[in-house]
Amino acid sequence: MTSLPVSLPVTPAVAARHDADLLATAHTVATELARLLPSTATLEVTVHDPTAGPAPDAQAVRAGFVGATSAELVVVADAAVAEALAGAGAGVSLADALRPALEGAVAVLGPGVLETATVAPLGGSLAEDDVVVFALAGPAGPQAWAGIRLRAADRVPQQRGASPVASSTTRTESREATMRLLQHVEMTLTAEIGRTRMPVRQVLELVPGTVLELDREAGSPADVMVNGRLVARGEVVVVDEHYGIRITEIVSTEPGA
Repeated sequence: MTSLPVSLPVTPAVAARHDADLLATAHTVATELARLLPSTATLEVTVHDPTAGPAPDAQAVRAGFVGATSAELVVVADAAVAEALAGAGAGVSLADALRPALEGAVAVLGPGVLETATVAPLGGSLAEDDVVVFALAGPAGPQAWAGIRLRAADRVPQQRGASPVASSTTRTESREATMRLLQHVEMTLTAEIGRTRMPVRQVLELVPGTVLELDREAGSPADVMVNGRLVARGEVVVVDEHYGIRITEIVSTEPGA
């Protein structure tokens, strides 16, 4: 067994049951899933604590993917996408809401076929030994869970009810579908003009009148953040006695951009 990258969010028990390459691939799938889920909070892949996981009667979305590397995904994310579902209308099911994120997540495995997603009670699916489980956490703690079972396949069958997945096209379509679900959901935007670092001692010594030097030159563009994620840069302006931001640059959110 190859050595486990220390950055992977898994427990020693999980690391002992799985090959390091398999864990790394599962983590990549989970990371892409967290990025694409239509959640109003930014989700990060973290260690799954079985004692604090979802209940067996929680609604789980299941989907299989068949390709050079095949996978079975079990996702519990009803809390994470609740606002998106509420804004999407009664005709959108939990499986519909998660489908674009599932397609984008399995796209990292290469070409293949993603089967139709189904919704059913979770049961003991996340406790099976060959399933790698990650918690997807926001500022308030775990908001979703992803169970991933990976296996090798010699060929890619075309199955009824399934659609082929191509990396670039699927990622674009998944992103557009996710944004359609989020179009009526309000999100918090913040503008950041700079940062600085100082010891706790100096923080405790701050008094009115103290001037802090930031890490950005005067006149530099401010960063526009959505839920802590950089999306644009712009100039600080004044609009009717209120500060505003004139957007000058849109920051790409494509992986590796």
